[in-house]
Amino acid sequence: MAVESSSSHQFMGRSRQSFLNQDISPDSSVKSRDWDTTSRWSEQSNPEIVSPSTSSNWKHTHSSTPPGNRNFQKARHMQWVFQLVDVAEGLMAKMYKLNQKLDYPEPNTFQFSDSFWKAGVIPNFPKLCMHITKKFPEHPGKLQLERVDKLGLDSLYENVEAYLENLEPWLMVPRKMIVQVYNLMHTMLRSGRDYEFYHRLVQFIDSYDPPLKGLHEDLNFVSPRIGEVLEAVGPIIFLAADTQKLRNEGFLSPFHPRYPDILTNSAHPMRAQDLANVNGHRDWVLLGYLVCPSELLRITGIDIAMAVLKENLVLSLYRDECILLHEEYQLYVLPKILESKKMAKAGRAKQKEADAEYNIAKQVEKMICDVHDQAISCAEGIHRERRILLKQEIGRMVLFFSDQPSLLAPNIQMVFSALALARSEVMWYFRHIGVVSVKSKATRIVPVEIDSSDPTIGFLLDGMDKLCCLVRKYVSAIRGYALAYLASAAERIRFLLGSPGMIALDIDAELRNLFQQVIGCLEKSPKPQGEHVSTATADLSDFRKNWLSVLMVVTSSRSSINIRHLEKATISTGKEGLVSEGNAAYVWSRSVDELEDQLSTHACVKQLYYYRQHLTVVFRNTMFGPEGRPQHCCAWLGVASSFPDNATVSVPEEFLKIGRDAVSYVESLIESIMGGLEGLINILDSESGFGSLESKLLPEQAAIRMNHAAKVAMPSSKSMKSNSDLPLPGNESEPANRDTIKMLEAAVQRLTSLCSVLNEMEPICILNHVFVLREYLRDCVLNNFRRRLITILKIDRDLQRPSVLESLVHRHMNIVHLVEQHVSMDLTQGMREVLLSEAFSGPIRGLHTFEKPVQNTGTAISIICDWYLENVVKDVNGAGILFTPIDKCFKSARPVGGYFAEAVTDLSELKAFVRLFGPYGVDKLDGMIREHLTALLNCIDTTLRSNKEYLEALSAHMHNSRERDYYLKQVHELEPLINFSIQAGQALCFTSLLAEAAGQVLDANTPLLFSLLSDFTKHLPASLPEREDIRRLKTLTNTLGVTTEHDIALVNSILLDMVGVGDVTWGLLPYLYATCMTSNIWNTSAFNVSTGGFNNNVHCLARCINAVIAASEFVRAERKELERQLLSQQQSNRNGTELKELEAELQNLEGITSVEVNIKASMKIFIKCASTIILQSWSDSNRSPLVAKLIFLDQLCELSNYLPRSTLEVHVPYAILRSIYQQYFENSVPTLVLISPSRRHSLGIPLSHVPSRNGQFYSDHTVESGEGATSSTLKFAAQRKSPLLDLESSSDADIKPIGGGVRLSGPLDYTGMRKVSFLDTPSSDGTSGPSPLRRFVMSRSGPITYK
Repeated sequence: MAVESSSSHQFMGRSRQSFLNQDISPDSSVKSRDWDTTSRWSEQSNPEIVSPSTSSNWKHTHSSTPPGNRNFQKARHMQWVFQLVDVAEGLMAKMYKLNQKLDYPEPNTFQFSDSFWKAGVIPNFPKLCMHITKKFPEHPGKLQLERVDKLGLDSLYENVEAYLENLEPWLMVPRKMIVQVYNLMHTMLRSGRDYEFYHRLVQFIDSYDPPLKGLHEDLNFVSPRIGEVLEAVGPIIFLAADTQKLRNEGFLSPFHPRYPDILTNSAHPMRAQDLANVNGHRDWVLLGYLVCPSELLRITGIDIAMAVLKENLVLSLYRDECILLHEEYQLYVLPKILESKKMAKAGRAKQKEADAEYNIAKQVEKMICDVHDQAISCAEGIHRERRILLKQEIGRMVLFFSDQPSLLAPNIQMVFSALALARSEVMWYFRHIGVVSVKSKATRIVPVEIDSSDPTIGFLLDGMDKLCCLVRKYVSAIRGYALAYLASAAERIRFLLGSPGMIALDIDAELRNLFQQVIGCLEKSPKPQGEHVSTATADLSDFRKNWLSVLMVVTSSRSSINIRHLEKATISTGKEGLVSEGNAAYVWSRSVDELEDQLSTHACVKQLYYYRQHLTVVFRNTMFGPEGRPQHCCAWLGVASSFPDNATVSVPEEFLKIGRDAVSYVESLIESIMGGLEGLINILDSESGFGSLESKLLPEQAAIRMNHAAKVAMPSSKSMKSNSDLPLPGNESEPANRDTIKMLEAAVQRLTSLCSVLNEMEPICILNHVFVLREYLRDCVLNNFRRRLITILKIDRDLQRPSVLESLVHRHMNIVHLVEQHVSMDLTQGMREVLLSEAFSGPIRGLHTFEKPVQNTGTAISIICDWYLENVVKDVNGAGILFTPIDKCFKSARPVGGYFAEAVTDLSELKAFVRLFGPYGVDKLDGMIREHLTALLNCIDTTLRSNKEYLEALSAHMHNSRERDYYLKQVHELEPLINFSIQAGQALCFTSLLAEAAGQVLDANTPLLFSLLSDFTKHLPASLPEREDIRRLKTLTNTLGVTTEHDIALVNSILLDMVGVGDVTWGLLPYLYATCMTSNIWNTSAFNVSTGGFNNNVHCLARCINAVIAASEFVRAERKELERQLLSQQQSNRNGTELKELEAELQNLEGITSVEVNIKASMKIFIKCASTIILQSWSDSNRSPLVAKLIFLDQLCELSNYLPRSTLEVHVPYAILRSIYQQYFENSVPTLVLISPSRRHSLGIPLSHVPSRNGQFYSDHTVESGEGATSSTLKFAAQRKSPLLDLESSSDADIKPIGGGVRLSGPLDYTGMRKVSFLDTPSSDGTSGPSPLRRFVMSRSGPITYK
């Protein structure tokens, strides 16, 4: 058993190496065999230690020191002590590893786990091994092992060399089974020859079984000296145990507690120095009374032991291996006390001393029995109070010395004491977590209650870290102060040596020589002068070596001069005696050249490595708790830097293992810290955070409150529900509602302080790993923003509105800007990169020529684009998506997820989408719609080619009604064609809105670029075929909404990639779409004035027809031009180059003009055929869809730039359309319903196909019929006066648009000058039947009278 003493490190330190290198020579009285044995143990346990017998320094000084020097003998003894400490360190490291490898066996119970046998150290023959262990110390060769396990013994003989090789490294860790098994295998291998040291090892193990038994016997002769030493440290033990006195007297305060005006507390300088070693004193007290029980019978022994035992339950042996302290005292100390009590009882009748010894033994017995229960119930409370004191005092120290750094050097010993006490409390806390003890008066097991969420641990670690930083920061000032103190100490010591008391003492020449060497070393120390203080590199190890030599001389029992003599001879001459002055100088000398060693001694928490699991748990429980401080995270992380210091050279593999564990610990804590950082950001970004403040400023809240106030103000209104759920802005500032603000303020404070600390923290270096917390913070913020963006994209499995998404992103960015103010990084640029990566899914068509890199990007934009494509463009959920030309958005009959379609397709929403995801997002969505359009156009191409034969016949017999009707019936797949075309038109509408939104955003944010693209598009030279760079630029401008002919350009770019487009078959496209006038879709089509479209999206068919017909002509012309150019290149170059260029330019202009002529011709063919089919198919039995078809043709003229209204006017008089629109606009509801239509209603424009909006009808007026015709009543929901009614009395020539070109009569703008007489128009089919148009002239029952 061995316990590391911090006091020995404090007083020896680097002097240990001084003694190792001291000029001494081997004495003849020392046996070389013992020295060689010690050296061999040192080499096996710790290879880095070099024996002094082989040291060059040792050999060099062989003749320089007289062999009879007494100082040499003491120095040699100290050198052995140092070497034995190193040997013990190496042996304990090996024992620790062996215990881990063997799964911590319990040899006394003879019960071993499976891991013990599978470790490979002991042969896996349990019967054989346990038998020879139980027979210890009998020789294994005499045990007749073949009777125990014959098969195991035979196997052992066969593999004895391998087993011996596995056991060899652990031979220096002697225990029963290892020694017995090793001796057995050695005997087998050497044919019965005995192991050399077997009997000595057996005797050693037997005498220390149990270990304390041998220690009691070995230390019996020095027990009184140990008792004296323990009595000497008693005052420091009592002082450290009295928390109230430490607080009241200000032992750890830089200013006097009773006199605040006195900044420097110099009342207890030596006590502050002694408190730095109190942890080692406690360990020595616990261990000293355990190995020397008789010393408890001293007068002060019981009080000293009581003060320490009531605060501790375990005694640390090595690393995390501890023993249950009170159980050991009851098992090994109590019997010795009872024995002394018994002996004293027998002799107390004769001697008074025996009676006093009996009483003391009785008190000690009671103390040992009662202190266990007291420790279980009170130890945690005592240490908790002490931790709170240290938390307060260290916090004050940090603030005080940061403000007054000049006072740090005079109080450096107080800083060391605070560091040592804080380290002791932290180690006590983690050593007692999970400790289970048995009460002395009960058999039940009681766990020690340790609060795993104690926030003081974080405060102590943080305070220790800050104090160490302050010491390192002002190290030059501390060195300067220490050197100044040593200079004055040299004068005081010289004065004391010349005092009358010292002269009266008979000091021998050797001791006087040592005093002179001490003074000489102090006087040779460098003198601090201004700026040269920090560069003073004084080595005061010689001074410390000489002073320790003085102490060894005066503390020797054989010396004629001891410490008491020196103190009494010099104490009257000043405040301190000679020994006190020398000890103080010794301590201050370490602040010159061993300052870092002192910090590592008093503030090192490297042993927390063995409690890293508990360390992680306590960190997570306290870091973001109500009393925790996020800024303490640096201290929790900083302890990992000292973890590799636990590795020893005797176990080389420990270094890498401890390093990996330290890295894992840091990564785990960083993960927790970043999780807490994300939590703070998300708290502020939640609806209960900054969202609760923003929601009170929304316009919707004001509108709701205004509506509520208006309803309350109405006298006839019933009692309204209170609007307390809509608090006014500023309501949170009221005293009753300040909790929310306080929560936000606390979260902001924690967030900013955590970011500041992480930004300023130095990198953590562990082995070859470097952890830079600033980079982790940056990655955490950006990754959290990325996850947050993906999370807020959808709400309840539905898409979030882009405007709301934009506001949420802005709110999150404001929080990041708050973080950015406390870190030296550009997080805004990082967030832009995140948005770019979430928007980038590939290069932009028409702009980039590189291919898409292989990386996982564009997650957010893919989610949004998929939703828009599936739910709006394709309408897979059947929500009744309709495009409303007037409002420029899509509407739905029922919600699409959580919103109606207009809430996510409005131009403002699309502009928010563009602002968020930029041109990459626009290109992604446009590309997906292009793919959808490509599939639809392929379906149209398939339908066109499958009906080619019938369409050719239809075009030839268009004027023959019988043949026309026949071939119209032969055209198949008409309904799918209309469905595909409507979908294509709907897709074109969406892309047009998207392009318009992109253009407006581009114009608002980069007007120069927008104007550049716009002007370039206007002045772009027209050519057939177009150059590749011009085509790419047109594609880009079309996507960004710069061009006007968006639909045609988009369809043209798609048709150029399709095979077969532009051939003869595509010339039949107008006839194919003309056949759509016979579809059943018109029976359910109703025009809506408020939307400017039909109830089934038929108006999107017009958009598709215009774009497809025009684009197909452009493709046909371009491909013909390509063929012509190919033929011309094959001809010989008989003409000059300039002539060829001129001819090419003229042909190009002619080609573009011819394309426009062809488009107008195709549109004219469509209008002519469609009008013919509409009017010829109309009859009294089938007149319902006539209105819808005529409005459809009028909308096509309004939409297309290649279809003038005069083309339609030739076939459909303007008066008919004007009458239709007038009837629609006259009514409050945009739908007109015929309640009781007359069978002979001669108006010829029945409106019964239009459904009612709300199902309620009121009789407003009656439309009179002609002679013999019954009246039919038209009812409307409510009257809304249309501006057209005011113009009924005026002539047609006086009808003009009002205000900004608003057409009051519908999409047409006809005047009286454009009237065309249709009375003399001959029949188009050549038959003798009456023309259907004459019915409009002859009828007088409708709203229009023709003359």
